[in-house]
Amino acid sequence: MTETSLRDIRWIFVLLAAYFVLQIGVRLATSHSLDLDEAEQAFRSQWLAAGYGPQPPFYNWLQYTVFQFTGVSLAALSLVKNLLLFSSYLLYGLTARLVLRDKALVAIATLGLLTIPQMVFEMQRDLTHTVAVFFSASIFFYGFIRSLKQPSLASYLVAGIGIGFGLLAKYNFAILPAAALIAALADQRLRPRIFDWRLVLTAVVALVITLPHLFWLKDNLDFATARTLEKMTASGHASYPMQVAMGISSLALAVISFAGLTVAVFAMVFGKRLRQAFTAGSEWTRLVERMMLVFLTGILFLVVFGGAAGIKDRWLVPMLFILPLYLCLKVEAAGVETGKAFRRFMLVVAVIMIGVPAILYGSVATARFTGHYERLNRPYAAMLENLRQQAEPAAILTGDSLLAGNVRQDIAGVPVLSVDYPGFHPDLTGRRPLLLVWLIPKGGSEALPPDMAQWLQTNLGASAPETSAIDVPYFYGRGSDSYRFGYAWINQPA
Repeated sequence: MTETSLRDIRWIFVLLAAYFVLQIGVRLATSHSLDLDEAEQAFRSQWLAAGYGPQPPFYNWLQYTVFQFTGVSLAALSLVKNLLLFSSYLLYGLTARLVLRDKALVAIATLGLLTIPQMVFEMQRDLTHTVAVFFSASIFFYGFIRSLKQPSLASYLVAGIGIGFGLLAKYNFAILPAAALIAALADQRLRPRIFDWRLVLTAVVALVITLPHLFWLKDNLDFATARTLEKMTASGHASYPMQVAMGISSLALAVISFAGLTVAVFAMVFGKRLRQAFTAGSEWTRLVERMMLVFLTGILFLVVFGGAAGIKDRWLVPMLFILPLYLCLKVEAAGVETGKAFRRFMLVVAVIMIGVPAILYGSVATARFTGHYERLNRPYAAMLENLRQQAEPAAILTGDSLLAGNVRQDIAGVPVLSVDYPGFHPDLTGRRPLLLVWLIPKGGSEALPPDMAQWLQTNLGASAPETSAIDVPYFYGRGSDSYRFGYAWINQPA
């Protein structure tokens, strides 16, 4: 890619950089509390492991490394996520520049990612491992397209890095390189790029990156896959035909949920010319179509032969993230004029870039008017501050990982355990007082939860202590609304 070409699209990346800086600011201004995936990262940053459970460890490794320099904080969590997202958009834009001649379409393809709800909204709201999948897919796709169009040792190396990172991000990522391989082999003109000695480099790099986790996976396969398989195959006691019907319908709904808004936006900005574009094609549109076909066929195999009954839209990220670029390739193949469409599209982008941060902030801040509270409204930090006035805990046992991660954020150097994650069990000998803390749902009992009582008996040989409760005002609470936490001390000093 020439320096002139880079200058032509640089404004896109400046705009995106400003947008992701805004997202960091909005997240920091919204709430100090952490959501599910954020809390998981904070909790599991207490140790480094080759594997952590149902999700592969790429994001955990990355966040752990950053925390070593910055300490555990919401700012570090938000920075890592938005740097990954910006890098993904950057690579996507560079890929678009490789296959599109029209600069307006390069911009539309890159910024078109903002029209996919799972990517523009859900990834900012909480997701982490799916962000890693998007990042890895963007690396792989850039290396793959570059290897097909302008092959070099570096392009095959990049593709291998993308595969390695992707397999460490989510296991379903494997379908993307498989689909790319099959799609390229089906084209006689692209086949020599697959039967190239440099593909060995791609495979070796991917293997080296994933090797530590593969050794762990060999001994922990059930632990790593049980939860995902349980979610995927949750069909109750449905018959086989009913399970297949549920799986196919959930896949169809997932595709519509993922692609519907993007197609609608493109239809709005291009009008009737988009229908004309759907009948056009090129070498690149046919390649992407074959990739999508293989990908969706693979998922159908999971439904028909693997018992999958519930396909979630975010599971489609490793493939359908290509959709905006695919639509732009179709438009270019049809020779559609893009001037007016580009101006309309930028209006949509402006609405999204302003509206999404506003919605993310408003969903939490408007609780003071509606009384509807999200997880980010919960006052974890204030709760911990109040309890530390009673005594300074030497270790903390929590009722779940969400609470553990939130507590971990505000108390450095103290082991924080969770009864729902048995994989972390530091030596608590001599660490007293031990603080026990758990969430009390509205109308729930203040008694020590049975799983915490069992943990105490099994690990410390201790009986259930006397319990108390503390009510702490919500973030953006309405009136005197408060959230209740249960707590107890073991060997609290007098």
